[in-house]
Amino acid sequence: MEQQNGIDWTVIILTCQYKDSVQVFQTELEVRQKREQIPKGTLLLAVEDPEIRMGSGGATLNALLVAAEHLSARAGHTVVTSDVLQSAWILILHMGRDFPLDDCGRAFTCLPVENPQAPVEAMVCNLDSLLDTMTHRLGPGSPPGVWVCSTDMLLSVPPNPGISWDGFRGARVIALPGSVAYARNHGIYLSDAQGFILDIFYQGTEAEIQRCTRPDGKVPLVSGIAFFSVETAERLLATHVSPPLDACTYMGLDSGARPLQLSLFFDILLCMAQNVSKELFVAGRFPEMGQGDVGSLGYLQSARAELWRELRGQPLTMAYISDGSYSYLTSLARELLHNLTLPSAPRAQIVHSQVEKPELLMAGSTVINCLLEGSVQLGPGSVLQHCHLQGPLDIGSGCLLSGLLATHSEVLRDVNLHELVLQGHRVQLHGSLTWVFTLSGCLDSWERLGTATYLNMPWQEFFKKTGVRDWDLWDVDMVPSERCLLNARLFPVAYPSKIMGLKNLLWLLNPQENGDTALRVWRASWRLSWEQLQACVDQAATVSARRDLFFHQALDKARYVLETRQDVSLRPIIRAAVQESCSGFLLDILDDVAGSAEDPGVAARALACVADVLGCMADGHGGLRSGPAANPEWTLSFSYLEKGDLPGGVEALAQERDHWMSRPALLVRAARHYEGAEQILIRQAVMSAQRFVSTEPVRLPALGQWVVAECPARVDFSGGWSDTPPLAYEHGGAVLGLAVRVDGRRPIGARACRIPEPELRLVVGHQQDETAMKIVCRSLDDLKDYCQPHAPGALLKAAFICAGIVRDCSELPLDEQLLDAFGGGFELHTWSELPHGSGLGTSSILAGAALAALQRAAGQVASTEALIHAVLHLEQMLTTGGGWQDQVGGLMPGIKVGRSRAQLPLKVEVEEITVPEGFIQKLNDHLLLVYTGKTRLARNMLQDVLRNWYARLPAVVQNAHSLVQQAEECAEAFRQGNLPLLGQYLTSYWAQKKLMAPGCEPLAVRVMMDVLAPHVYGQSLAGAGGGGFLYVLTKEPRQKETLEAMLAKTEGLGNYSVHLVEVDTQGLSLQLLEMEASM
Repeated sequence: MEQQNGIDWTVIILTCQYKDSVQVFQTELEVRQKREQIPKGTLLLAVEDPEIRMGSGGATLNALLVAAEHLSARAGHTVVTSDVLQSAWILILHMGRDFPLDDCGRAFTCLPVENPQAPVEAMVCNLDSLLDTMTHRLGPGSPPGVWVCSTDMLLSVPPNPGISWDGFRGARVIALPGSVAYARNHGIYLSDAQGFILDIFYQGTEAEIQRCTRPDGKVPLVSGIAFFSVETAERLLATHVSPPLDACTYMGLDSGARPLQLSLFFDILLCMAQNVSKELFVAGRFPEMGQGDVGSLGYLQSARAELWRELRGQPLTMAYISDGSYSYLTSLARELLHNLTLPSAPRAQIVHSQVEKPELLMAGSTVINCLLEGSVQLGPGSVLQHCHLQGPLDIGSGCLLSGLLATHSEVLRDVNLHELVLQGHRVQLHGSLTWVFTLSGCLDSWERLGTATYLNMPWQEFFKKTGVRDWDLWDVDMVPSERCLLNARLFPVAYPSKIMGLKNLLWLLNPQENGDTALRVWRASWRLSWEQLQACVDQAATVSARRDLFFHQALDKARYVLETRQDVSLRPIIRAAVQESCSGFLLDILDDVAGSAEDPGVAARALACVADVLGCMADGHGGLRSGPAANPEWTLSFSYLEKGDLPGGVEALAQERDHWMSRPALLVRAARHYEGAEQILIRQAVMSAQRFVSTEPVRLPALGQWVVAECPARVDFSGGWSDTPPLAYEHGGAVLGLAVRVDGRRPIGARACRIPEPELRLVVGHQQDETAMKIVCRSLDDLKDYCQPHAPGALLKAAFICAGIVRDCSELPLDEQLLDAFGGGFELHTWSELPHGSGLGTSSILAGAALAALQRAAGQVASTEALIHAVLHLEQMLTTGGGWQDQVGGLMPGIKVGRSRAQLPLKVEVEEITVPEGFIQKLNDHLLLVYTGKTRLARNMLQDVLRNWYARLPAVVQNAHSLVQQAEECAEAFRQGNLPLLGQYLTSYWAQKKLMAPGCEPLAVRVMMDVLAPHVYGQSLAGAGGGGFLYVLTKEPRQKETLEAMLAKTEGLGNYSVHLVEVDTQGLSLQLLEMEASM
């Protein structure tokens, strides 16, 4: 069955006129499948029409046969069976006729559409738009069957068109509204009140059009879309063995049948219309029959009789989409320009293009897949597509330029372009790929019976102006009525001994300046008509050239986005480059940006993008992206970065990378090391906070005299993640936090004293605790693992270095350093009464307590503000990363907002929030902590968040804005003392955390939160989530026992516990114990 996100097509078939096009368009379908525009399991087939101009009906029957044949083979059958249609959703897309305004046809005409939400950056063609419409708008809800869709129109359909499929059988056509004037040259439907089709008219009379006109004054247009139920599709498929209809299929032609032209709407579907009689149908109108087909009339009548026999009696209904729109892509350039531009737009549309001077593009103009360098002016109503142009150039209004290169720019500077179409074509002539240019007017008609003009003037005026004669363009024996722009040999290809260029065509615009020479050269050259040229167009080369230009401008875009620090995601470009085998070029660009960057943020983001490229190349294989990044092979590269040699480091990284490209597992590991390199640059940026760390000398405590630092925990109410580097200094952060006591206790602390022995004694845990870890460091080697977060006592070791007590790079041994500066060593104890991974900021607050105690024991004292920045420094030394909100929350008292600006050096400023009298007690009565029993793994979450931030995923960027904004709004709610509003912010904050770090909500926690939801104003997991503590703001005061009772009744919650919590108004306390107390 169809999926919620759209139809899961069984088969998609694209029919095309020429056999040389089949492989090109097969590849295009497969590219779209890689982009996930088409379901992974869909069978894709590009199918050549058995005969050129066999009509939409013949192409449909042949495509249906090919689909059934492939599905039959898949199912293990040895003959074609219609049984395979029973559970199949088939989409047949018809390329249709040649299109003079695009060498790849109407289906691959690029639209001025850019989808920032698309997972893969790509041009949007009309085919893509129609695929989306069929898959997500018209198709959903339909039963198994066959959809047929032309690609020669622009279609707009609302997201929910309201098509009912209840009790459906037979066939259904999709109609869209059109004006009476438009209907005069188009196909229209006549239906009854129940939607059954009575008749189909093509270029109907005024009376017929009036019969079809609906109450709103609109006429239901034949849109080129139809659906056949399985039963009707089976009946149609059965005709492939019935002469003369077998001649519509490749099987019939291979069996020697005479070709047959058949219309989908005026042959196959018309016979189902209720008001159509057999006599009129068999003898009737043949709108798709070309000139000179009179001899085929009997043959076609026989085919129609067979269709009547097979399909008559099948119901044909209409789904009228009143709020949709339809526009046939005619070959008139003026109409195409109207469809591709927005005349009322305040500025030009720039789509998948890099424009050096966008201010020179006039409002109402459009640029698609172009690279415009220098001063390129573009007039209103003009379109540039697939062009690489170099200024100075001045292109007037109403022009269409396509397929031109930078080398063509110089010639264009000498001509006045206004309401003209200029195209560069890649063609195969005598086995060689060459260029041919075509020039026409926007008002010229490419139809055989169209207006007789060229360059927007009558032929006679053109002849008079240029000296060209009709015998130059057409054979003398061609009757005048058959002479038209399509078969006029206008376009020069070669001159004896040289290839003709753009200049040899553009003289037609200003023949007076070029004299008779240009005319003589043009007349003597080998020239082609558009009809002759179209047969030689190399569509594979055309598609390849467009793709090359797309990646050229995309790589320029990537550089520009990085160097100008734009919040634009490059992940779609990365995916596109990897899928299209252009990853090497992208890696070169990223290396260059990283190596030449003056801003460490730009360099770090470029390295993160390299990691994304490598991860994307692994294509989901090779293991998790997050993992270790300390392989010795990368040590040299990292050492350059550590020393500040960014260009040398980036070059060394690239050289090492070359050895890790052979398989997915190595690619993933290389990606991890690029993220490790990125962390070095982040660390260096955060180290800039050191300039805000200072201490004042105080009396040195006596040997053995303890200094005790105690701290509350912290609860974050809004803004978390915005304090995390690099967000803190690239975007700017704001976090509202509370210092809190848990069950009446300040749970985090450290104490330090000097000892006579020149060594460092470290105790992690209370001295009285038998499980406390005790470490003695007697040499610098004992300290060297301070940068390995999981090494025993790493935080305490880093604290000694960060406090300046030990210089790890000194040539003096540890004992001499300690004796010279302090006359002995130190003993440092740290403890926390909170479980590991609590989410209450334990490790950062503990680092602050340890630093405060150590500094005081060493005869120095730092302000709380200095300690906040010192902890940032320490955590970078420790390589745990992390932001500043934990130490702000636990070292500073009460309720406050910490802020950092989007700049370096990284500086944190804190504002204490004043609340109404009595509100602190009220908050204490309503705030509870629930330990979930789940230990969080914040390290992996942090890596994921940084990866997504560097990718500038739109949702993450927007969420970063929302986090900062809500922190300020939450501060105002505290100032008002508004508990219900604070609860709303808590709940919203949890949603923001989940968006920032998907997967941070364990299932058991979700169950717990659902149980508590009716009784609380709001709730959130503390910190990064994933486990630890849940804090809730209850609707009623003093609800500890009530919550415990509720949770006790809930199965599967594990080892939870409920705790009292109160706002701490003291923050960090530092006490120098008397000697008696120290003993």
